[in-house]
Amino acid sequence: MRHTLTLLLIIGSLFSVNGQMKKWTLEECVTYAVDNNLTIEQFELDLENAKIDKSDALGNMLPNLNANANASKNVGFTIVSTSNAPVTGNQTTFNTNGGFSSNVTLFNGLRNIKQMHRAKMNAIASQYRLDDLKDDIRLNVANAYLQVLSNKEALKVSQAQFAVTEQDLKRTKELVESGVLPRGDLLEIEATAANQEQQIVNGEGLVLISRINLAQLLQITDYENFDIADEAFDIPPSDILNNSAKSIFAKALEFRNDIKFSQSNVDLAEKDLEIAKGAYMPTLTGFFNYGTRYSDATGPIPDGAGGTFTPGFIDQLWIFDGISYGAQLNVPIFNGWSTRNNVKRSKISLERAKLQFEQDKLALESDIQQAHVNVTTFYKAYEAAEKTLEARRLAYDYAKERYDVGLMNAFEFSQAQARIDNAEATVIRTKYDYIFRLKILEFYFGVPLSLN
Repeated sequence: MRHTLTLLLIIGSLFSVNGQMKKWTLEECVTYAVDNNLTIEQFELDLENAKIDKSDALGNMLPNLNANANASKNVGFTIVSTSNAPVTGNQTTFNTNGGFSSNVTLFNGLRNIKQMHRAKMNAIASQYRLDDLKDDIRLNVANAYLQVLSNKEALKVSQAQFAVTEQDLKRTKELVESGVLPRGDLLEIEATAANQEQQIVNGEGLVLISRINLAQLLQITDYENFDIADEAFDIPPSDILNNSAKSIFAKALEFRNDIKFSQSNVDLAEKDLEIAKGAYMPTLTGFFNYGTRYSDATGPIPDGAGGTFTPGFIDQLWIFDGISYGAQLNVPIFNGWSTRNNVKRSKISLERAKLQFEQDKLALESDIQQAHVNVTTFYKAYEAAEKTLEARRLAYDYAKERYDVGLMNAFEFSQAQARIDNAEATVIRTKYDYIFRLKILEFYFGVPLSLN
């Protein structure tokens, strides 16, 4: 009974481990990478800062309101607050005053309005920058994912080839033992099997390394339990080559986030130039102030009924309050060429942004032209590899027939085996090279990343 319970616990733990092993699809990897990338999180914080800048720009257009208060004691010469008469002797008096003030910019060359527009444009530019980073991460994850698929498929081929060699090795042993083949043929087959075992070990290492690389892109540290879905992918159908590189470039200009970000930098530079020129204009500011005061050095004042009274704290606050309001005009005449130099710097920044925008468009066009050529080139390479593999298989089958009847020695047969091994490896490599280049070109055309 105890042994049965132990066995059940072991089986249950195995099922638990297997249940925790998640097989990731490409779409899941891309989504997870975008949602958990640390650089993206930093860019998202930059976007939040840009939104706060919008709030700052709006606040600069509104009136401010400030309260002030002051309290002090004076020892010595004193003036009576109600009569402005001096008080002789060494007097100690308590004084306090307070009030409110407000200022608002009525006109500053429209710089406040343009700052508001710039803040909005900067928030949009930050969003483009964030989306461009996400695009780059999607492509990097897709490349790493396809590398894992390529290495896994290559490993399966190596394992299948080794299984065939094991059968040949078993048959050769029988032929050698029966005296049909010399012992040298057996040694040659054993060397081939040992070489294939080494290829399997190397293949397992490549699979592990590529899985780790993909996990690092996803920022997953549990490498042992990370793996992708065990799916076989054929060449996906696509009509992307029905479009010329020029038409793909024209469409990419409409939606590519890197181009939108570059264009937004030009727009920001133009707005900065407008803001800098606004400093040439006069600034008109409106103000409003309210204040009152209290002092305990206060004499009697008429009460309006023929008598007098000494005002207290509340009375003085009402008696001595007052307001002032008006407008102030500042006209810039000379400030050491500061405004002029700022305008010049803004013009240089604008020209630099325009040059960068043109450079980014040229780089995109070059990338698309190269990607268009790569799709055609790598597909032809894949087709050639398929034809080569087919020919190598026929040659291998013919060689095996000759080897089985003793018309070919083991060395020549192992060479035929090596050639088919290389051909199958080339087919796998060119297949995934083509798929990735195809996905890049489709991505430039606005097609979402998918292996379906």
